[in-house]
This record gives sequence, C-alpha cells and structure tokens, in this order.
Amino acid sequence: MNHHNSTGNQFKQGPKELQLMAEGESYYKKGNHTKDKKEKLHYYQKAETVFKEVLEINPQNSEAAFLLGNIYYNLCQVDKGITYFRKVLEIDSEHTEAAICLSVLYNDIGLYQEAKTLFNEVNKKVKHHGRESSYWNIDREAGNLGIDTYSGSIGISEAGSETQELAPMQSTSLPLPAEDPNASPLMNDPYINKKFAFKHYELGDLYFTYDRYDEALFEYNKSIRLDSSNLDARIQVAKVYAKKGYIAKSTEELKRLKNEFPNFLPARTALGILYYGNGQVVEAQSEWQKVLSKDPGNKEAAMYLHLSSNATETKIDH
Repeated sequence: MNHHNSTGNQFKQGPKELQLMAEGESYYKKGNHTKDKKEKLHYYQKAETVFKEVLEINPQNSEAAFLLGNIYYNLCQVDKGITYFRKVLEIDSEHTEAAICLSVLYNDIGLYQEAKTLFNEVNKKVKHHGRESSYWNIDREAGNLGIDTYSGSIGISEAGSETQELAPMQSTSLPLPAEDPNASPLMNDPYINKKFAFKHYELGDLYFTYDRYDEALFEYNKSIRLDSSNLDARIQVAKVYAKKGYIAKSTEELKRLKNEFPNFLPARTALGILYYGNGQVVEAQSEWQKVLSKDPGNKEAAMYLHLSSNATETKIDH
C-alpha cells in the first residue's frame, strides 16, 4: 500500500504518535502478507488497536484513519470502512486513495450516485494537478452481484445465460459481461485505473483466502480489465480454475500467459506446479528447467525441480 503524504500531518506528530504509527504499520503489513486466516485477523486486530490509540492522541492523523479504513475494507466490514474513509476525507480532502476506496465501497453497496459524484470530484482534482484524465461515468447498476460495472465494460448477464467473454479471461462458473454499445468508455487515466485494479486484486486475494472462488475470479478479472500489465492476477485466475477443478482451463490460461510473455517466469513455474499435481512429472520438470535456463538463481524453480527429482527417484527405488 502506498502511503499518502497528508499535508500538515507529518510535522505535528510527537514521539509517541510516531512510535505507535510505526508499530501499527508493522502489524498492518504482516496482516497483508500472511495467507493464514487466523494470523491475518490477529495482526489486523493488533493494528486496529494501535491506530485507534493514535487517533485518540491526534484525531487529525489521516494516515491512521486511512489504514483503519483499509483494514475494515480487507475484512469486508463495509460500514466501518466507509466511516474511516469518510474521516480521512474530512481531515484531508485531497486524499485520492481514500476517495477511490470510498467510491468502490459506495458502488459495492449500491450507492451508485454517491460513487459517481465522488469519482467526478476525484477526476476534477486529478485534472487540477496537471494529469490528463477522461470523464468518470459509473452510473449503471451492477445486476445481481451488486458490483460496479465501470461504464458497462463489466456487466452481469442474467442467471443461467450463456457465459460471456471477459477479455482476456473467460469464466466457466460465473455469468460474465456482455458489452454495452451505448455505454460511455471506461476512464482512461492509467494512474487511477491501476489503483482500482490493485484494490480488486486485493479483494480477490481475500476471497481466495476464504475459499470463495467465484468472487475471487470475478475480482481478479476486473483487476486485469483495469490493468492488463498485472500478470500476477492472471496467474491467480489460473489458480482459481484449478481450485474449482477446471484443470484444463487452468493449464490453458498459464500456457497462454507464458506464450504471450516468455520472460515472465512465474507463469512457467506455476504451470510446472499444475503439471506436477496432475501427475505430468516430465512436463513439470521441463517447465522448471526452462525457468532455470533463463534464471539460474531462481530458488523456487530449483526447489520444485529438486523435490520432484527426489520423489521420482524414490518411486523408482520402490
């Protein structure tokens, strides 16, 4: 998470406040990085306690309020997330990240007009600061999942209808979008789009952690739509397919990714893992060997290759 530098905040912090912020940020980062559900909740709760103490010392600390909002956002506690993102904007109306997070939450709970209004305000500020930006238009309702549609670029087809293409991925489990020819184009500001994409990627990870694979797939695909350079999201899509038992689809996605980006080695590593789990040992080892030929110091590929070789030798010995 990129921390927003709030004007006026940084120079008013006393030693105790600075110490608590460092402690809280440490817990927050640990909560973000762990995949263990109990650990994640444990660290987030510790960070929550510390940031609330910071706000008791200095109610104008926008960074503490922002990180609290993020904690609640990540835990899907929408009401609390909205409360703290609003607080951030009361303290610092120029806090773009908080405005984006708040507008996403508004749209997720169906407050489409509020989301649109906030988007337009952010867009004006972006223009004011000298970066090119196009008009934000997110006023279509999101259908049966209650998720934003980004000006029609992501829609929800009716239940039971044929699955639609969501470039560059296609889901076999969710009703996915049909393009709306009358919709306004998606905002083309790459800076803002990347921030949205990151949030959807984070939300996808959260859903994935809690085995909610349909929602995870939807969020990862939205992240890809907004930021096609996020290749990690495409790997996550393949992982979701594998978790849902669509091994052929998962394999197809990883093959496509490695062919499109031959130097993106995590795709080959992931494909090797998928092959190995499916009993295709030779194919798996081939992928990991190719990774090592391009990056001899790749510890992950070396580890998998070593373990698979040992396992094969053990089977032969028996």
